[in-house]
Amino acid sequence: MTIHFGTDGWRAVISDSFTFGNLRIVSQAIADAVASDHWDKSPNVDTKKIVVGYDTRFLSDRFAGEVARVLAANGFTVLLAQSDSPTPAISFAVKSNNAIAGVMITASHNAPRYNGVKLKGAFGGSALSEQCRRVEVYITDNEEQARGPNLMDFNKAREAGLIQKFNPLTAYFDHLRKLINTDIIADNPQRFVVDAMYGSGRGVIKSFLQGSGCEIAEIRGEMNPGFGGVHPEPIAKYLGPLSSAVSSGVGNFGVVTDGDADRIGAMDERGNFVDPHKIMALSLKYLVEKRGMSGAVVRTVSTTRMIDRLAKRYGLKLYETPVGFNHIADYMMKEDVLIGGEESGGISFKGHIPEGDGPIMGLLLVEMVAESKKSLNEMVNDLLEDVGPVLYERVDLRLNRPVAKTEMTEFLTKKAPAEIGGQKVEEISQRDGVKYIMADDSWLLIRPSGTEPVLRVYAEGRTQAMVKSLLGYGKTVAESVV
Repeated sequence: MTIHFGTDGWRAVISDSFTFGNLRIVSQAIADAVASDHWDKSPNVDTKKIVVGYDTRFLSDRFAGEVARVLAANGFTVLLAQSDSPTPAISFAVKSNNAIAGVMITASHNAPRYNGVKLKGAFGGSALSEQCRRVEVYITDNEEQARGPNLMDFNKAREAGLIQKFNPLTAYFDHLRKLINTDIIADNPQRFVVDAMYGSGRGVIKSFLQGSGCEIAEIRGEMNPGFGGVHPEPIAKYLGPLSSAVSSGVGNFGVVTDGDADRIGAMDERGNFVDPHKIMALSLKYLVEKRGMSGAVVRTVSTTRMIDRLAKRYGLKLYETPVGFNHIADYMMKEDVLIGGEESGGISFKGHIPEGDGPIMGLLLVEMVAESKKSLNEMVNDLLEDVGPVLYERVDLRLNRPVAKTEMTEFLTKKAPAEIGGQKVEEISQRDGVKYIMADDSWLLIRPSGTEPVLRVYAEGRTQAMVKSLLGYGKTVAESVV
């Protein structure tokens, strides 16, 4: 069976491909890759130390223990999280413990039947694509040479000090206190709801704000490996419980994190979903106007152009990247970046690790609401009046047949329309799929999936009619692919 270890690691269905046997094979390949000369070994890094964490999915704790056994058998000292933890807390633990790598057992926002492995670099973010490719090379090599994984008894590894349990939240919270102004929150304590979506962000925001005077009600915070039967993804259609909690007066607004808490979403007091586009734009405004910070701004190709308008106003350099936080992280490691984010909810800012982080963005949002002395709905309305109006929608359209990304990109570029919805197409970008940018700054992005016959269509318009026209054009493209 082929195990594909890509740039976002490995994900598969539990008990189908995601088995203890296959996980040992992947863990051995990680051990081989990290020990090899190809792995980045900075002078201050402990080359024999690896951090392992896990989320709330079915068997995640057992899977993490199995990874630890393989790594220990390969001579690594493993810092194993003592309970389920957010991915960003594990990533930060890699950096703060000077470990050479990290392994997180999670399938993030995927359906409950999936589990997966995310690989982390010493810098505290997702491993570089070359590092992930190296793991895949070792999986193949080990298979060809019939080399099985090394394995050590868990209790013996504990006794030998090769597996050490630790609490990743202690150092993570110390770090967050440098980036979140708890005095502002304590001066105007908020009453809000946290929706953990049964993920590993449960209890994190509430614990951090203990003693701040805030009244925090957490929902979906108990252990439920089936996530209540929904994808633990912070998008409007999965947030019925949060909407009910806010509209029944449990809190004045809501913040929500995904399955492994590296994504953020929010809800205002009227039950309107506040998407990551608006959260990132509000954060950029706040960091510049209230905190006096500066630096480059990085967003993915599918993220709102409100960010562009704000960056231009503040005289900040703006970078657009393909979809995926790893592309944002590349800039965060080599440049002075103020904020970086993507439409799916992965956002981080200056001073933090190059990793999407749901809890820190939720806390920053609480700080912004406290400082503004306005409701979240008023803050969003002010933002849209300032750099909007914008309306955003995304649809995934099934195709009759799989289409190569290059073929679709060529087709969309050659057959580019002169106008859509009465607006002239002024610019065509091929950074990731094809993006048509209109004269009024509306845009349509069409990206073929690399793994299934699906077209991902993203549209941002100044009016609902424009969004409808843009999505309508995307549908005609999908229908023309036969």
